[in-house]
Amino acid sequence: MIARVAWLLARPGAGGLAPLLLPVTAFAIVTALLLTVLGGAQSFWSWTDDYAVTYQALAVIALVLLVVPLASLGGSAARLSARRRDDRLATLRLLGATPATVSALAVLESVVLAVAGALAGVALYFVLVPLIALIPFRGEALGIDGVLLGLPALAGVVAGVAVLAAASAVLGLRQVVISPLGVRTRQDAPKLHWLRLVIGVAVIALSFLMMSALQVAGSMIAIFAMLAAAFGGTLAVLNLIGPWVIRLVAQSQARRAKTPARLLAARTVLESPKAAWRQVSGVAMTSFMAVFAGTGIALLDSFGEAADTESLELFADIRTGILITVVGSFLMVACSVGVNQAAGILDRGELHRSLGMLGMPITTMDASRRRSVMSPLRITTIGSAVAAAVVMLPLTGAAIIVAPLSLLVIAGVLAVGIGVVWLGLAATRPMLERAASVTS
Repeated sequence: MIARVAWLLARPGAGGLAPLLLPVTAFAIVTALLLTVLGGAQSFWSWTDDYAVTYQALAVIALVLLVVPLASLGGSAARLSARRRDDRLATLRLLGATPATVSALAVLESVVLAVAGALAGVALYFVLVPLIALIPFRGEALGIDGVLLGLPALAGVVAGVAVLAAASAVLGLRQVVISPLGVRTRQDAPKLHWLRLVIGVAVIALSFLMMSALQVAGSMIAIFAMLAAAFGGTLAVLNLIGPWVIRLVAQSQARRAKTPARLLAARTVLESPKAAWRQVSGVAMTSFMAVFAGTGIALLDSFGEAADTESLELFADIRTGILITVVGSFLMVACSVGVNQAAGILDRGELHRSLGMLGMPITTMDASRRRSVMSPLRITTIGSAVAAAVVMLPLTGAAIIVAPLSLLVIAGVLAVGIGVVWLGLAATRPMLERAASVTS
């Protein structure tokens, strides 16, 4: 019975196949990137010489810098079709479906989409393996044997993606089960408490203290754990603080708006600060990455000419690792921006059609959409860079963070990240035009 209803709910609606294909695509990219990161890092743990610990510590930092944003992107992928699903499930609740039935349908749909995307991501990973194998470290390529993950790891990642999707579905069901009419009529705006800011500041302060205490750590395991906790914790709380800060700024902008586009943009952000954050969260990670990359390159440059060949090789490998980490970050940003922009248009399809029928020009809708993304983007970029600088300060010192080379790299990475968002906005304008032109 549940499977039959799930099949009926999965049939394309007014948005066509896009609401189904978007999360599948996002999960495929998430899985492929995650497997690529894990496969590239596993080689470092087979080394046992004096430099092995250094490579392993840097691998931990790179893994955290990439895996945490990937988990966040995976969570966004699980919520891409949430509004479409919530509307349909809320209708079932109003028709008499039990909470257990609604929960089972939501989890089943989310898991099926996630597994389909994850399997496609595994296939994409196999395509990428020969290219990853060519990356040089310690004077030679990693090789296919070094980057190819075993079947248990592949199965574990697919299962992890499915669990993430199921958890997101369950967490998103609370309002559907409690207040289906409110969900169906979109009357309940998300609540964001100021405690988010308090928790976020506390975690960043704790990360700063852990970085300051690295030199007195008793073992390499403790150092690895502190590095992972500091970088991972800071990246995680960005998702906690971001929506609250964006909502605060949007409230001020709504009060001071003097044009329809500005007012509509502010109200769009206030409708769902979490959705506005997801539009730009990829650049938050890139901003964090920019500070890491800039200070890392500036620190290497400050050492000057190394005294021996092994040190020179290590510095070259660190630069390679920084470049790979930044490229991976940009791939996540491109995925996040493209999918979230398209999903945002589909989610507000009824609003766009209504505004079009009322006579609002496409240019005004597009201007409000751009502003609803670019305004949070500016806040996110600055805030994330400051948080990263605070965490990096005990490791590198202020002189390295503000060094000309460091600032140049940071500015360049941020410019590319903002440019990716702008291109995502431009690329999805045709979707906006189609959504606004549909009259049925």
